[in-house]
Amino acid sequence: MGNFSKKNPMQSKWGSACSDSDWGMGNDSRFGHDSRFDHDSRFDHDSKCKKSCKVCKSHDASACKCNFKAPERELAAPLNSDCVLVNSVVGSKAVQKVAESVFPFTAFTPVITAGSTINAVSVVTGTITRNTSILRDKVVNIGLISVTINVTFTAPGSTTPATAVLTTSLPFQEHTDFPGACPEDAVIESPFVIEGIITQAGTPFVTGTGVVTTDAILVKVVLRTTITVTRQVIVDKHGGICDVNDRRCENPTTPTTNFFNAAP
Repeated sequence: MGNFSKKNPMQSKWGSACSDSDWGMGNDSRFGHDSRFDHDSRFDHDSKCKKSCKVCKSHDASACKCNFKAPERELAAPLNSDCVLVNSVVGSKAVQKVAESVFPFTAFTPVITAGSTINAVSVVTGTITRNTSILRDKVVNIGLISVTINVTFTAPGSTTPATAVLTTSLPFQEHTDFPGACPEDAVIESPFVIEGIITQAGTPFVTGTGVVTTDAILVKVVLRTTITVTRQVIVDKHGGICDVNDRRCENPTTPTTNFFNAAP
């Protein structure tokens, strides 16, 4: 409520909540003879306005103790059960995934001359796209990670290094064992962390015509994440647990179809 002075705890830059006379400091500067108000009964020293300031006669700044109470929340409809729905953890594992591919020299721009000496390879990673599905006792994860590959090379017979660039995506897939997992469970994966990037020149590559060439570069990106499988269950007040779907792990079958003639 402002900066209070040491002499008058209720004196701020906006004025005083109480008059000087209320603090025993002399005449009331607000309602005295030099006030812009006429000295009548409405602003008399014994008026209610003046008396209301006598509550300020406290030298303890913390004398006022206020207890605030938020209004009680009213439910739109009363609960009709003392059970709760929670997510039970089937399992949680830290796993690694590897995204890799082999790229021939002809995939780069400009094309790397066959037989060139590869001086350096740098890889800049980008967006990671993943898709996850659950099989019985297994979590299958596939995806792509976008990369920009920069290769510095020296062509045969040349002494001047050149740079070639390729922007593409690396595929990855992983099958993680999760005993007890069922197709209707839910999967939570933490954000991917890139643990390492590995490149190797001279990796064999099979061309479209079936020719094997070593004029290619292998790019590998190692990823890490944590997979958590959860299942919705109902818990009663005694701690009893039951599955929301007690047949979630049953293998789906084609339902039996029965045909009945019309009633006579």
